[in-house]
Amino acid sequence: MTSSYSAAQIQVLEGLEPVRKRPGMYIGSTGPRGLHHLVYEVVDNSIDEALAGYCTHVEVDLNVDGSVTVTDDGRGIPTDIHPQTGKSALETVLTVLHAGGKFGSGGYKVSGGLHGVGVSVVNALSEWIEVTVWRDKKVHVQRYERGIPVTELKAKPTNENRTGTSVTFKPDTQIFTTGIEFDYTTLASRLRELAYLNAGVKITFSDHRLELLKTSTPRVETYEYKGGIREYISYMNSDKQALHEEVIFVQGERNNVQVEVALQWCTDAYTDNLLGFANNIRTVDGGTHLEGLKAVLTRTLNTIARKRNKLKDNDANLSGEHVREGLTGVISVKVPDPEFEGQTKTKLGNTEVRGIVDSLVGEVLSEYLEFHPGVADAVLDKAIQAFKAAEAARHARELVRRKSVLESSPLPGKLADCSSRDPKESEIYLVEGDSAGGSAKQGRDRRFQAILPLRGKILNIEKTDDSKIYKNNEIQSLITALGLGVKGEEFDASQLRYHRIVIMTDADVDGAHIRTLLLTFFYRYQRALIEQGYVYIACPPLFKVERGRNHRYCYSERELQQYLTTLPDNANYSIQRFKGLGEMMPEQLWQTTMNPETRTLKQVEIEDAAEADRIFTILMGDRVAPRREFIETYGSKLNLTDLDI
Repeated sequence: MTSSYSAAQIQVLEGLEPVRKRPGMYIGSTGPRGLHHLVYEVVDNSIDEALAGYCTHVEVDLNVDGSVTVTDDGRGIPTDIHPQTGKSALETVLTVLHAGGKFGSGGYKVSGGLHGVGVSVVNALSEWIEVTVWRDKKVHVQRYERGIPVTELKAKPTNENRTGTSVTFKPDTQIFTTGIEFDYTTLASRLRELAYLNAGVKITFSDHRLELLKTSTPRVETYEYKGGIREYISYMNSDKQALHEEVIFVQGERNNVQVEVALQWCTDAYTDNLLGFANNIRTVDGGTHLEGLKAVLTRTLNTIARKRNKLKDNDANLSGEHVREGLTGVISVKVPDPEFEGQTKTKLGNTEVRGIVDSLVGEVLSEYLEFHPGVADAVLDKAIQAFKAAEAARHARELVRRKSVLESSPLPGKLADCSSRDPKESEIYLVEGDSAGGSAKQGRDRRFQAILPLRGKILNIEKTDDSKIYKNNEIQSLITALGLGVKGEEFDASQLRYHRIVIMTDADVDGAHIRTLLLTFFYRYQRALIEQGYVYIACPPLFKVERGRNHRYCYSERELQQYLTTLPDNANYSIQRFKGLGEMMPEQLWQTTMNPETRTLKQVEIEDAAEADRIFTILMGDRVAPRREFIETYGSKLNLTDLDI
């Protein structure tokens, strides 16, 4: 059968149709991330009003019916007739892609929205949306369903002298097939981030879903930080020991580019945690603003080290990695015409920003360190110590390398490698113990699955310096098996030997501990592995229910109970609880946990970098007090029957 292919087959998507047809192109995915992105799009518009100086309070409400309301006290979306479209400006903004006040000059000086697809995309992907605008002593209301206006723009006079916009929308279940329930903590972390980045803006976040909360009163939190990103640094470092009390703060503007930088070094941290933001958007992949900051930090501290005789004439300069050891920093730039690389805006591309950051920060930082010699000395001593530790680690590595050259193979002996040489299709399982390793080796598909058994608990690298890391056998075999390279060097994905690194541990307390130690290792040694989505967690079953010749695997206590309720009362069945992976037959392990057709893998992601950093410090660091406080706070909320004790 041949189907004709003529002009009639060429589709032209009108209005908002392309958004409903290909939602992933506009919001990234139709899963939880895209769902929350809808709220961010609306909130970003209110924050843009705040950046322009017209809005001081943003309210976000999660309503009982599953909808969300975002209200601000800005100027209100214009409601007069738009000359190009002949509709009200409000309807134009909501129904036309690439329409907004952010393209020409005049509407906004700086804004996070770049493509002008924000609120129109929210409209297209919502079951319904209601917009209320207070402007010119009138209140205007209009309702849309799936992107189409179902009422006219109604205006009523009001005595209130208020201005602003309120948008209420309910996401469309036809688009978000995985569910439309918003997660409070995900939204709270982004709203808190926005409040830190825009000092003085007040954001009130309320959750009215009482059934979900299991309480009688709504949960309300208010974020307002007069200190802006300085308070952000204090929040991230609240469980660390600061090297200097005062957060170093730089603020300035040049060529209409506004720069804010906050820096604080800590004594008990061995890696740097630098967060970059451009127009309130977190630039995960860095960009010119972060490059400028790194360059100026290295240059300034080397200059001062020579001035203060910390470095002799024939000493080599301190490298950026040593200067930044233990540094928590936030840089936020506001650029009038931002160039982002990629639709998801994760890397800033404006070349002029590098020089502006460099000169602004250079002046203020030099002056600050000149006037605070105590701080300068403390930071330099830490950097020089880091340099010496790195030298010691380098010698340790050289020893290791020399030793491995004498042996026949540099790969660890217990690694059962796969036959494929293509990293994209290869995966490695990090397995706890030799017995589980044996089952995994027998059950795997040796064409693309490699197995590395780990003996016992690996080193907690949150608490140790670099030279000890390289002397540890388990960590050494991890680094060589994966092809990770040296800590602190730029991550080179081409050297990675497997593109899926799967942590497969027993479903007990020890297994959870080993998994946490491995995640700490990846997060601190080579964070890009997690950020770029190479790390996964395998989900082995906990129970096997056998009934006659049939059997079923259950992955949690809850799933087991649900399954048992479906069986008849007089059913004969036996339940086997898997204590460890070693108890499983190779064939069972393959079917449940390793077969790409039937297994479940969880990809490890970092949603909130600052929070991730803080939690790793609390739970894996060497200070006991914050950990105890954490356990006391959250211990009471644990359901003890869920714990495998």
